[in-house]
Amino acid sequence: MQKEYICPMHPQIVQPNPGSCPICGMQLEPKIIGAEKEDDELKQMSYRFWIGLILTTFIFFANFHLFLNQYNSWIQFVLATPVVLWSGWPFFIKGWRSIATGHLNMFTLISLGVGAAYIYSLVAVFQPMIFPPSFRNETNQINLYFEAASAITVLVILGQLLELKARMKTSHAIKKLLGLAPTTARLVLDDKTERDILLEEVKKGDILRVRPGEKIPTDGIVIEGNSNVDESMITGEPFPVTKNPQDKVTGATLNGNGSFIMKAERVGSDTLLARIVHLVSEAQRSRAHIQKLADIVSSYFVPVVAIVAIITFFIWGFLGPQPSFGFGLINAVAVLIIACPCALGLATPMSIMVGIGRGALSGLLIKNAEALETMAKVDTVVVNKTGTLTEGKPKLTKVISFEMAENDVLQIAASLEIASEHPFAQPIVNTAKEKDLRLLPITNFQNLRGKGVTGNIENNRVAIGNQKLFSELNIDLSSALERSQELRQNAQTVFYVSFNNKIIGILAVADVIKKTTDEAIKMLHQDHIRIVMLTGDNKITAAAVGQTLGIDEIKAEILPEEKSKIIQRLQAEGHIVAMAGDGINDAPALAQADVGIAMGTGTDIAMESAEITLVKGDLRGIARARRLSYSTVRNIKQNLWFAFIYNVFSVPIAAGIFYPFFGLLLSPVIASAAMTFSSISVIINSLRLRNVKI
Repeated sequence: MQKEYICPMHPQIVQPNPGSCPICGMQLEPKIIGAEKEDDELKQMSYRFWIGLILTTFIFFANFHLFLNQYNSWIQFVLATPVVLWSGWPFFIKGWRSIATGHLNMFTLISLGVGAAYIYSLVAVFQPMIFPPSFRNETNQINLYFEAASAITVLVILGQLLELKARMKTSHAIKKLLGLAPTTARLVLDDKTERDILLEEVKKGDILRVRPGEKIPTDGIVIEGNSNVDESMITGEPFPVTKNPQDKVTGATLNGNGSFIMKAERVGSDTLLARIVHLVSEAQRSRAHIQKLADIVSSYFVPVVAIVAIITFFIWGFLGPQPSFGFGLINAVAVLIIACPCALGLATPMSIMVGIGRGALSGLLIKNAEALETMAKVDTVVVNKTGTLTEGKPKLTKVISFEMAENDVLQIAASLEIASEHPFAQPIVNTAKEKDLRLLPITNFQNLRGKGVTGNIENNRVAIGNQKLFSELNIDLSSALERSQELRQNAQTVFYVSFNNKIIGILAVADVIKKTTDEAIKMLHQDHIRIVMLTGDNKITAAAVGQTLGIDEIKAEILPEEKSKIIQRLQAEGHIVAMAGDGINDAPALAQADVGIAMGTGTDIAMESAEITLVKGDLRGIARARRLSYSTVRNIKQNLWFAFIYNVFSVPIAAGIFYPFFGLLLSPVIASAAMTFSSISVIINSLRLRNVKI
């Protein structure tokens, strides 16, 4: 697959080859970060920096030795030219491109500032006679600014170098995950012999052996043996998980002391690890809403600064002390350099990249920056019951029969449910198979979403479902209601079974509440989040689960299509709503919510519809995602505020506004150092998110 390169500040810029962004001039990065080391740009910039620094040091040294005075201007010219024209050449290329395309950016100001100082000095060396008295000092000489041009170039390169290293650190989360993947797998051949193969050679359906202490090579299912597996790399939980036959295992997780044979189900880019890498890479390049404000400010800021620099030059030229135009030039250059909006441009993308990487290490897959930003504003969390609050692994707990034998009731029910997509259908079918009951052929099968299923066995009409279905079928449930009431009060879901429009039995299915759900609810309540539970289950069972967990609002007997309508109503009331679900029927509601949150243990459709995926379906991840969102948004605001205040106060100082009162002027070299410091401050503040507790 061909590699693509993207701008971290402007994700709409995607190119097939390395280069720089035509909008902001920043170096493009690989769209999908790989395990390989991307250091060509870093090496090249390091060479430019060190050579520029050495030559600039010689320029400063030459200025302090009077015996070089008669050759000083030529020495400065010889030393400064490679610094400006070789070390700083990428800045001029980007600056010219920004003017040609109309996308003015920080490189516009840098190239104008450094270019003006260098060309002015160059003309002063070769054609000094063309300068009028207003450009000359008290000794009738023309001040040269080779030193300033060289020092500014070196300081800007230093800032770019530090920024590049910091940007490389933002991919730390992805590279750490990639580093967990094994390089080989143990293939079990048809003749039962075994051999090691490269991980890239593993195909779907291959039988693999995982030995004690090895990393699991790819996603699959255990078919023989058992072991304890450390899944902390995707769950964050330190406790090993027992794996037995038919249990799913995840690639790159660490096997314990046992040995087992597995069947590969997902390989290559389809594995959970590969999908995590892809999602995080995409999300780190996405744009938060707040970034639009920074872009708008930057688009106006650069031309305004250029105008301020021109005004500064002429005010000093006509009103300043001698050499007035020399002062004008140096202050105009200081304005151009110190006002570079690089800190403003870095403020949002750096925080987003680090924040999303931090989430990935905690089992939170955040698809885009907008979801990360919105999560901090969420005040209502809507949760599905089955598979979200509960394990999603229901078991058949009771079979009650009327007139028929229990096995006959179970046989009829399982024959119908074999074609149903409902999560409670599988335990009914599994129990029938465990009892070696033959499933009967069904005709005229009908799946009535949110109610149940109907069909024919030979010429007999059969149905299994809830009270709503049987009411529509006009089947009398009076003999079964009292028995079913007791089951519901114990948080069990009840299904009625009919044969030729007559009730023949009751099936009770129970789904265990996840061990972490109670803690998750408490964490959300501590953050003053209102929790609404939606379920297609009956009101009594839903109330039993809801009261046990302390759910704020319970909506039971809800049809799948009603879930998104309830979310719309909450949004119309002014609430910012996050929806957590795991099934196919949750997809519309996940898409409707302000932030859709899918359980990583659920369906692929649910994960595609959601903006955030909790890798192991742990609801505590919602509270963690909200805290990460709050920390990231706060970090962005800190960055933007610092960048804004810095530019508001630095430009007037650089223009020389304090000179009439205090005799204070800002050297372009100091302006360049201050500009570099502002960018580094934003980067350091953003990197703090890597250690934030969530």
